[in-house]
Amino acid sequence: MVIELTRLAIGLLILVFHRPLADWIMPQERALLLLQQRGVSLPGALRAETAHNTYFLMGTFVVLFPLARIWLSLHAGGV
Repeated sequence: MVIELTRLAIGLLILVFHRPLADWIMPQERALLLLQQRGVSLPGALRAETAHNTYFLMGTFVVLFPLARIWLSLHAGGV
């Protein structure tokens, strides 16, 4: 139960801070694009709005799975 609650907390933190998280990661992704100049094949960097939406959806999925496991464990146990 502690692991599910920890996953739930991490997912909620991702949901709350999805914009700052995406803004922090985007410059690092752009730095990886320098490898393209040296011949490494990588996809292009995401736009800001796409990155925000991606991290919001990732946080939503991280929240939904432990929430479902907690709900099922409480109802399956007869509580």
